Amino acid sequence: MSRIISYSTADKADVLAFLGAAEDLTADQRRRLGIMRERARQRQRDLDGQDIDLGLSIPDALEHLVAGHASAQGDYVAGAYHHALQLVIDCNASDPSDLGVYSKPATFFGLLDDELRRLGVAPDLLLYDHLFSGPPAGMPFSLPYPVDGPHIGTLPLSRTKPMADAYRAVLDRMDEDFRYEVRQVIEKLEFEHEEWEYATKNIDWYTQDTLFFSITG
Repeated sequence: MSRIISYSTADKADVLAFLGAAEDLTADQRRRLGIMRERARQRQRDLDGQDIDLGLSIPDALEHLVAGHASAQGDYVAGAYHHALQLVIDCNASDPSDLGVYSKPATFFGLLDDELRRLGVAPDLLLYDHLFSGPPAGMPFSLPYPVDGPHIGTLPLSRTKPMADAYRAVLDRMDEDFRYEVRQVIEKLEFEHEEWEYATKNIDWYTQDTLFFSITG
């Protein structure tokens, strides 16, 4: 089954601020939480329509995250928690863009990392570990791993240009099977860097610092 990789930008601190916040929320955060709750109900309706039972509803998973835990037990509850966390990210982030559609993204980006290593790209500039890094660092509690997804990844916006530059430098020597997709990745990383650089220099209130990836089936 093909999987869509999308991404958006956000201030990681804004996302983390909801996790374990309970009733300690500002007026704006309460407004955003109301949006998350409505989207959680819609997401649950979508899953119900597909006869997908994760053993925990998305609205309940969201309430757990805000309360500061992910303690439900079950084979598929990790998926519910990651759906809920994605809603928190979405309500604090830019509009999403698509990185691409891949039949087996873990396989493709694992092989791409191998190719980039062969060409001398530094380990900290490889993409796989960012795409599949899981929830953002700094969470006050851990989430179980969702074997069947959805998956979340993060990349500091400060790393987008070094990564794009490294890939562009070896593009002509890369196996042709990777070139088209890598060109797309380079262009999107460069665009996000330009937007981030402009905003940090010209918009006083701008604090976004992280690219959030979402991998869904």
